[in-house]
Amino acid sequence: MVPHNKPTLGYREISAVKRVINSGWDAQGIEVNSLEDEIAAFLGLESSSNVVVVSSGTAALFLALWALESKGRRVGVPVYSCSALKNAIEMSGAVPVYLDCAKRSPNIDLNAIQSSNIDILIAPSMFGIPIDIKSNSQYKVIEDLAQAFGAEKNGRPIGSRGELGITSFYATKLLTTGGQGGAIFSHNKNLIDKIRDYREFDNRRDKKNRFNFQMTDIQASIGREQLKQFNIFRERRESIFMNYKAAGLDLLESKNISHSIVRYRAVINTKQPDRIINQLEMNGIRAIVPIEKDELLDNPNNYINAKQLSEQTVSLPIYPNLEQSVVNKICRIVSKIESI
Repeated sequence: MVPHNKPTLGYREISAVKRVINSGWDAQGIEVNSLEDEIAAFLGLESSSNVVVVSSGTAALFLALWALESKGRRVGVPVYSCSALKNAIEMSGAVPVYLDCAKRSPNIDLNAIQSSNIDILIAPSMFGIPIDIKSNSQYKVIEDLAQAFGAEKNGRPIGSRGELGITSFYATKLLTTGGQGGAIFSHNKNLIDKIRDYREFDNRRDKKNRFNFQMTDIQASIGREQLKQFNIFRERRESIFMNYKAAGLDLLESKNISHSIVRYRAVINTKQPDRIINQLEMNGIRAIVPIEKDELLDNPNNYINAKQLSEQTVSLPIYPNLEQSVVNKICRIVSKIESI
């Protein structure tokens, strides 16, 4: 069975792990420091002092909420998103305020924010499509790049338009640090210093509460190799996406010419999701509904646009080592169904 998603790992990552093992040090160390420096350069930040890597994307979001003192505050979050967002909000002691997505878009309806009376907004760029968000005097923004690491707006990497940005390096994301991992970044060095201090839990004498959210050097070494190959990964994803588009599939994407999208997902609008998923499975190919109706973070009936997306979309395989013959097969099968 061709999987819906698959990490792209090979000899480069194997060599990096061997290097770390042979060094005799595999916990947080020089590789973690180097990864932080390289992420900062990739995102156009000042230095590694503006980045902290951690154990997971969920940990990154929790720490961002903690740094913004979210306990008891109202946190806006898209109802059309991963349960990790809800979990991080509740773990931080904040109050979730669910927001619908825009029509025919996986991103938050920005108009819905105005009447929400929130203190903090978690703003994901879903499926790699940049959300048009910026720092706001009425509420603080956490920009979520878990599905859009490497996306750009007006030629500049997104991720630092709010007070803090976060990302995930889980196995199915745009790049991975060996299955789990995450990062937090900001132009505000004081916030990053605060989070870094919380992460450094061992051998401290001041009795402050801290917790072990550290990434290992083995994970970081894998992430460094993935980052070196990121543009190759991105180009292959773009090529697959354009194959689907050329086949006439109705794909979710942005028409904003200032956006440079990274193709984390190839999601099609369709009134035949079950038929497409079943037909592909019969041909040994796995496709999914990207977010099922019962996965929405609140009652689906209260969020018209999110509910419609959950009922009328299918996510097709799109990852760098997906064979072209499989891409061609998917195009033939899905376009035939959609033409009926």
